[in-house]
Parts: sequence; structure tokens; C-alpha cells
Amino acid sequence: MRRRDFLATFCAAFGLPVGRAEASGAPALHGLRVTNDSRPFAGDRRLLATVNPHARELRARAVVSFRLDRPATVRMTVLRTDTIRIGRPAGEEVWSVERRLAAGRHGLAWRPGRDTPPRTYLLRLRVTDGRGRSRTYGGHRPGDTPTGPVVRVQGVEVALARPSYAPGEPADLLIACDARTLSLQVFHYGGTARPVDRDLKTNGLAVTPPVQVDRRAHRDAPSRLRLLRAGSWESGLYFVRATADDARVGYAPFILRPRRLGERRVAVVLSTHTWQAYNFHDADGDGWGDSWYVSDAIGSVDTTRPYLDFGVPFRFRDWDLTFVAWLNRTGKRADFLSDDDLEAAGSGDALRRAYDLIVFPGHAEYVTDRGYDVVERYRDLGGNLMFLSANNLVRRVRREGGRLVLGGLWRELGRPESAVVGVQYVGSDQGQRQGPFTVTGAEAVPWLFEGTGLRNGSTFGRYGIEIDQRTAASPGGTIQVAAIPDLMGPGRSAEMTYYETAAGAKVFAAGALNVAASIDQPEVSRLVENLWTRLSGG
Repeated sequence: MRRRDFLATFCAAFGLPVGRAEASGAPALHGLRVTNDSRPFAGDRRLLATVNPHARELRARAVVSFRLDRPATVRMTVLRTDTIRIGRPAGEEVWSVERRLAAGRHGLAWRPGRDTPPRTYLLRLRVTDGRGRSRTYGGHRPGDTPTGPVVRVQGVEVALARPSYAPGEPADLLIACDARTLSLQVFHYGGTARPVDRDLKTNGLAVTPPVQVDRRAHRDAPSRLRLLRAGSWESGLYFVRATADDARVGYAPFILRPRRLGERRVAVVLSTHTWQAYNFHDADGDGWGDSWYVSDAIGSVDTTRPYLDFGVPFRFRDWDLTFVAWLNRTGKRADFLSDDDLEAAGSGDALRRAYDLIVFPGHAEYVTDRGYDVVERYRDLGGNLMFLSANNLVRRVRREGGRLVLGGLWRELGRPESAVVGVQYVGSDQGQRQGPFTVTGAEAVPWLFEGTGLRNGSTFGRYGIEIDQRTAASPGGTIQVAAIPDLMGPGRSAEMTYYETAAGAKVFAAGALNVAASIDQPEVSRLVENLWTRLSGG
């Protein structure tokens, strides 16, 4: 989707001042600060404190202290600010307290419940006197110097230094957690029915025994741990699970790529750039997620951050896990690659020698120059492509060390994505309008719908959120095989398409964001099965 700054909506919804003007003569707080009433964690400062809701004593609560210059009512509200990622206003009130206080020094405490999700929370303090004059602290914008306290509720933050590893490569785990001990174990997102240790959150299958790590020397600061050398496991999607002695759990996903390209003739590219673009982890502690989806002022993201939501990337279960589960259920095997691995292939020529088919199961929105070049050249040489989501190859990004820097739209740089994908992004409404695809191309590509029970005029599924359609830049002969007419307004339809090139390339595009998420539906499963057979050559 396009970047949007929802901050104005947030301010309106929660009464925060958009500007910095305050009511004349309003009461004021002096010496405002927040602590965890214990030892600080590394990075804590005057307006940032780290707490652990599972603790009995160490870092168990946040205490906000200040001096009030005159009698007033002080209301402190705790706001969760990452909810813009699912289309709601940019904040959600999770707790509040109000006190009528005399002039002088005071403290207000928040002790998060054990079920409080780990992330940072903005604390807004509104001070109002008897004449209704008020002043608000904590109304700062993303990227500004905080004007109110921020509390980091700590879970088990774990991240790997890179998104993918080859068998035998050492992997360093970055850990921030104040637990005394951690149990570390690696799981493969597989589908075997044999009795093995299974992680219920990811449905992963254990490939290592649990290892106990003594963390007592690292309870006040992040640390780096040489975890493992990736084993001789099959290429795929893996998780490191870290379980604290107080039951907190965190995950770090990684891809095990093949030792060499082409160990299998199909590659599945998981969109790791998009994972981090949608990562609302707040590393700088200003109370706002560090993502360009939060503010136009944020132009880059750190690709080594742990993921919010216990370490599982945004919409991961919809786009990636659903498709990987389908691969396992149907007995298919493929080489798994990250965006970095795709770029490191060297050229589209090398990629074409290695693979008959490359599948993008989810939302490959952010692409570097090298990544775009490699995919386009691969297609030009007759390589087959399958895009099972929407909004692919839309934004140019570049690497600067460990950061991913946002650039412009590829179409505005003379390389419209529809020239490769067949369709391109035309709209998004956060899923407010969704509808079924109507089959339109069953006679043009009968093999695609074989065994599905679908024919021209048949409908299936319910799709939308973000949609694509053909443009003047779409390759000649691009066929609309199904459509949701005018879903986002007149002339803005979702189009599922297919085309072939003179060099023999076959390219399928789903045209709606959530198609891969429906692959467990029988007709969609069979449709993708038909595509796999046709495009993989087997």
C-alpha cells in the first residue's frame, strides 16, 4: 500500500494537540520523568523506562514523577500506538488513571498486566485546572523529541543478524531480555505427520533439542549469542524460539537457503523486505514504530530489528505460512530464498539456469535495482513467474548497511511493474470492500481451471484489501482470467491475469492481496496446483 501518515487521525481521536500551542495560564508539570522503580535497562533515559509485567520486583512497574506548579486534575492515559497497521486510528487507549492533586511533587504508577503485549506505549498526561485550562504532555509526533513518558514493556526480543543462512553457516542471535535463563530451540515450518516436538504458535517442528542459556550476566542490556551453525536441513522457513524462565516467548524467523541455486527447479521467495517495512518495532523508544508507514519523516528501516508481535512478522500467517503449509500438504519441495538471496543470484541468467519457476507467495512490494533487474532478466530469458498476492515490484528501495531506504515508485522511474507482473497496484481500502472473483478466461486458458468446477461466470472466494489491474504497459496478450469489477470504484477492478512471452515465459498474477491466504479452499488449491504443474514443467 502507499505510505500514509495517520497521525492527524490519532490526534483528533484522542484529543492530542496537533500543534504546540497551549492554553494561556494552564497548569504545568516540571521535572517530568519515568522510571521502572528499579535498575534501568540499557537505553532507558528520563522519558523512557523498561518494565517486565511478569516480574515480582525487578522492573515490575512504571512510575511517572513530576512537580505540579498549582492544584489541578492530572489524567494519565497509556496509549498503544502501533494499531495503524490494521487500519484503525493510530492509537488505542489501554489504561488510564485520574487524580486531583495539590501543588508539589507527585508520582503516578502503571503496572502492566501479564497479558500486556510487549512493545512501547506512549503515556499522555493531561493537566487541567479548575477554570478548564489544560496542558498536554505526550502529544509528540513520530521522530520528534518525546514530550511525555514512554514505557517499553519487555518480552523476549530476539533477532538474527541476517534473514537467511546456508547450511553450515554460523548464526548470531541478538537478544534483549531480563530473564535469568532462556531455553532456545529451532523449529522448521514443516508438515510431516511423524510424532515430533511441535511449536503451537508457528506449527513448527523441532530440528534441535532445547538449549538452556544462563542470562544472569545480561539482564540489564542486549547481548549477542553464537547460537548455531545451520544444520543440513532442507531449504525452508525456520524459527528460533526463545522461552524465558517466566514463560515469556519470542521468535526469530529465518530462511535456510540451498547450498547452491537450483537444488530444486522451483524457488519460493519470501518477501523479507516487506516483513521489515511493516515491522512496527520501536527501537529508538519514542513511542512510535520505526516504519515509513507511521510517518513520512521516517525514510528507512533497520533490517536487523526483532519483529513486533513476539517476533512473528506482520500478516506472516496469511501470506507466507498458509502457502508453505500448502506446499507441505501437497508434498511439493522448493528452494527457499529471501529478497537478499534473490539479489545475490548475480544475474537473471544464473537464476534462469537454476530455476524453471519462481513463486512470490506474498506482497513483494519493495525491490532494489538489482532485484528488479534479476527478475526482469529471468522473465526475458523464458523463466516462469507466479505472483500469489498483489502490489508487487512497486517501490524502489536501496541498501545502506543494515538499513533499507525507501525510494520512489518504479512506474514513475520508467519501469512500471505491470510490464513484468502483468498488472499493477491501483488501490487499497484496508479490506473494507471485498468480493468474489468472477471467472472470465476459462475458455482462453482451460488448463488453469481444470478440476476446479469453475467456468466463465463462476465466482469464488472473497478478496480485496489491495488490488491490481492491467495497464497500457502490460505485455501484449495478457489475459484477464478472473475479475472483481469496480471493487475500489469505477474503473478500479481486481484482475487475475496470465501471459506468455515469445521466449516461453509464463507469468501469473493473482491481482488481489489475500489470494494466497485462501489456498486452503479446494478450488483455489486446485487452481494453484494447475499453475504449479504448468509453470514448473512437472
